[in-house]
Amino acid sequence: MAAPDEPRDDAESPENVPSDAPAEVKADAAAADGSSEHFESARLADDTDDHPRKDAPHPKDAAEPDDVIHQPEDIDPDSSADLPGKAQRVDAEGSEASMDAERAEAKRAALVYNPTKVDPETLRARVAELAAAAGWAEPLFYETTVDDLGDDATRAALDEKVDAVLVAGGDGTVRAVAEALTSTGVPLTIVPSGTGNLLARNLNLPLADTDAMIRATFEGDIRSIDTGLARIRRADGGVEEHGFSVMAGIGLDAAMIQNTRDDLKKQVGWVAYVDGAARSLVGAKPFRVMYQLNGHRLHSAKVHSVLFANCGALQGGVALIPDASIADGRLDVAVLQPTGVWGWLGVWRSIVWDNSVLRKFRAGRRVLERRKDSSVRYLRGTGIELATAPAQPIELDGDEFGEATRIYTRIVAGGLIVALPKGHDTSSL
Repeated sequence: MAAPDEPRDDAESPENVPSDAPAEVKADAAAADGSSEHFESARLADDTDDHPRKDAPHPKDAAEPDDVIHQPEDIDPDSSADLPGKAQRVDAEGSEASMDAERAEAKRAALVYNPTKVDPETLRARVAELAAAAGWAEPLFYETTVDDLGDDATRAALDEKVDAVLVAGGDGTVRAVAEALTSTGVPLTIVPSGTGNLLARNLNLPLADTDAMIRATFEGDIRSIDTGLARIRRADGGVEEHGFSVMAGIGLDAAMIQNTRDDLKKQVGWVAYVDGAARSLVGAKPFRVMYQLNGHRLHSAKVHSVLFANCGALQGGVALIPDASIADGRLDVAVLQPTGVWGWLGVWRSIVWDNSVLRKFRAGRRVLERRKDSSVRYLRGTGIELATAPAQPIELDGDEFGEATRIYTRIVAGGLIVALPKGHDTSSL
C-alpha cells in the first residue's frame, strides 16, 4: 500500500466538508486526502484507558442520514415516575422490582436477558434453581428494554456487588454486557440464545446446552480473554467509545448490516445478511482512508471496507481471519480493497475458500504461500487508527452504530473474564 508521500491509486479525493464543520472533522478529511500532519493533529488514540467513554453526542444525530433508529440509545429515554431510568430489574416471577436489592450474605449472580430472545420464566427459574443448588443467594434479574441494550442493567448489577453476570440474548445484548464488564474482573457467562452469539461460537461453547452454561457460573472454569474498544468521531465532531467482543468494521460491511431487513433476519437468522450484501453491493463505491497501525507508518488506500477483529470466525463456519486469537492481546485487521468484479471474486475466494478450506490442509497452505492477491490485506497489532471523509457507516458486533469520520480500535488484553464449563477445551483459543 502506498504511503502518503508515494503515488496513490485513482480513488476520488474525499468530498469537501462543510465550512462550519468542527476542526477535527476537517482534519479527518485532509488526512484521508493524504495529509499526515492533519492525521496526527486530530488523533483519537491519545489518553486512552480501558473503559468505554460516555461523552457521546445526542444519539439521534447518529441515525442520520436515513433518520432510522438503530440503537436503543438513539431515542430519548422512555422513563417516568413509575419506571425511572433505563435499567429494569424484575423478581423471580417477572414482576417489576426495586433497583436497590437487599444485601446477600452468600455469593450472588445477576442475569441480564433480552425477553424477546428467550423464555423468561423458564430461564429465570433454572438460574435460580442452579444457584441455590450451588449455595449462592437468589440471583438478581434484569430485562433489557427499549432504552437499555444491557450495559446499564449490567452496571446496575455491578453496583449491587454481584459476583458473576449471566447474559442471554443476541449478539447486541452480549456486546453491551461485555462492554460494561470490561476490566471489572467480574466473570461473564454466555447463555447461548438469539440468532448470532458469535462470541459463544468463537469460544466453542455448547450452543444447545443451557444448563451446562448456567452451571459454569457456579462451578466452571474461569478464563481471561481479550476484548475490543472502538473510539469514534462523528461528523459533528462528537467523540464516543464502545466495546466490541468479536468484530468492528467501517464501510461496506456496516452498510450490509444497515440494508438487512429486520423481518427477514427474524425468519432466517444470519442468512438474511446475504440479502443485505446483495443490496449493498449494487451501489458500493470505494472510499479513501488514511490509517496507521500502532508503531507502524501511515498508509493511504482506496477501500470498500476495513474490519477490526478480536476473533476470526463468522456464522456458517466462515473463517474471516483464520489466525485471529481471542487471547493473544492482538487486533487482527482485514482491509478489503477489490478492483472490479474479479476483485470481488478474489475477496470471496480469500474468505470463503482459502481461509475456510485450503488453510486446513498442508498442501493448501503451500498453495496460499505462493499466491499473491491484494483484494484482502491482513494486518495485526495492538490497535489501529483510520480517518476518512465523508463519514462512513460503522458496525460493532453486527449492530450498526451510525457513521464516523475517524475510528480508533484497540485490544484490551485479558480485559474480559468468562466462565466456561468445567474442563472446557481452550487449546484452540
